[in-house]
Amino acid sequence: MTVPAVAGTRGRLGLALSALALAGLGIATYLLAVRVLGEAPACGPLKGCETVAASEYATIAGIPVALFGVLFSIVLLGASLAWWRLADRRALYAAYGLGLAGILAVLYLTYLELFVIEAICVWCVSYALTILAGWLGVAVVAWRTSDSSD
Repeated sequence: MTVPAVAGTRGRLGLALSALALAGLGIATYLLAVRVLGEAPACGPLKGCETVAASEYATIAGIPVALFGVLFSIVLLGASLAWWRLADRRALYAAYGLGLAGILAVLYLTYLELFVIEAICVWCVSYALTILAGWLGVAVVAWRTSDSSD
């Protein structure tokens, strides 16, 4: 792979990965804001968001789960931006590791929604999809650029 092709890959995929991390940050920030305000997330006709938000699993040791999502997304966004703008491969690997951890967390939370709470929050599913898509993107980038210094 030539250097210009790798730089083009970093540009396109770096933007996409950063956009996914930013979307996840937006979702988590919304969920945290409604939690702090004591409101239920707007869920439209689906109605599962209220049930999930009111469950005992919406907090860990009194801390809203959405706060962990916000913090996670900020770090992930930073890693994505660092790889995209600075071509720092360590940031790409950090995003990969964070993505794996994120996938484990959202798998556990999705399990709770499906089998314990028995309600689905469209916001939570959307957040999980940003984590999964972002990690898949990082995996593709790492594989496609493994022969270069990018």
